[in-house]
Amino acid sequence: MSVRPTGRTEKGSDVGRTVVTGGAGFLGSHLCERLLADGEEVVCLDNFVTGAPENVAHLLERPGFRLVRTDVTDYIHVAGAVDTVLHFASPASPIDYLQLPIETMKVGSIGTLHALGLAQEKGARFLLASTSETYGDPKVHPQPETYWGHVNPVGPRGVYDEAKRFGEALTMAYRRHNGVNAGIVRIFNTFGPRMRPNDGRAIPTFIRQALLGEPLTVAGDGSQTRSVIYVDDLVEGILRLTRSGLDGPVNIGNPHEISMLDLAVWIRDLTGSSSEVQFIERPQDDPSVRQPDITKARELLGWEPVVPVEEGLRRTIAYFQSHPELVGAPLSTV
Repeated sequence: MSVRPTGRTEKGSDVGRTVVTGGAGFLGSHLCERLLADGEEVVCLDNFVTGAPENVAHLLERPGFRLVRTDVTDYIHVAGAVDTVLHFASPASPIDYLQLPIETMKVGSIGTLHALGLAQEKGARFLLASTSETYGDPKVHPQPETYWGHVNPVGPRGVYDEAKRFGEALTMAYRRHNGVNAGIVRIFNTFGPRMRPNDGRAIPTFIRQALLGEPLTVAGDGSQTRSVIYVDDLVEGILRLTRSGLDGPVNIGNPHEISMLDLAVWIRDLTGSSSEVQFIERPQDDPSVRQPDITKARELLGWEPVVPVEEGLRRTIAYFQSHPELVGAPLSTV
C-alpha cells in the first residue's frame, strides 16, 4: 500500500499543526518550544506521570499552543486538522520505567496504537520516538540501524526495551498496511535543561551530586560507555527526519563516546566540585557500550551534532544551579 503524503491544516497554508504526546516531558517540551518557534501550532498531550506542567508553563501564553492533560493509553481525540503526530509519551529513565513497568508497556503498545490511529484518521505524518535501548547490550559496535539488537526480554529493563521494539513493529505495520506516513527515530542518550535532578540518568545524577558535594555514584568500574547528545542537536535531527517523510529507523545521537567514569570526573571538574567517586553495583543488563552509527542521518538528512559536549554540559549545569531543588549549591568556578 502506498504511503499518503502529509497535508496541511489549511489548503495552501504553510502553518502546520503538530500533536506531541508526552509534550510536557524533557524532550517533548523542547520539541514543543522549537515547533512554535518554527511557526507551527502545537497540541501538547501529557498525563504528567513523568512530565511536568512547569516544563511548558512558559509556552502557555504563546499563540498556537494548547496543553491537554490526558493519558494516551485511554484514548486520543484532537479536534480539527493535524499535520504531524510526534509520539514521545513514555517513561524514559530507568528509575521511572522500573517503578512504572506496566505503564511503560502500555504507552509503548496501546499508546502507540492510539497515536498511530490519530495519524491515520487525520492523514498526518507520524514519528515514533524509539531508543538506542532497542540495541540492548550490543554485540556490534558502533550500532547501525541494520543491527537487530541483543535485548533480554524478561529482565527488568525489558519493559522499556520491548515496549519500544513493539512500537517500532507496530509503526511499520501501519506504514505498510494502512498507508500511514510513519517514521522511526532511535534516540541516543540526550541531556540538557529540564531534566529532573533525581530522574536517575547519569548526567543529571552526576551534576546534582557534584553541586551538592555528594559522592559521584558510578556503576561497576565505570568502564561502560555512552554517547551523549545535547538536546538542541537532537531536536534538530528529529525535525529533519519528521519533515523528510523517510520511514527509518534513523539513529539520532552523538558519536562522541565516553566512559561513565570519565563523564563523572568531567562533570566534577566543570562544577568545581570536590566530590569523591563512589563505585556502586552495576544494574542488571546495563549495556557495556553505546555509540551510534549516524551515517544514515548524515547522508539522508544532512544532519550531525554541532554543539560540543562540554558546551552542552555547561548549559545543563547552569540550569541545575538555578533548579529549586539545588538552589544554594556552590556555583561553578570553571
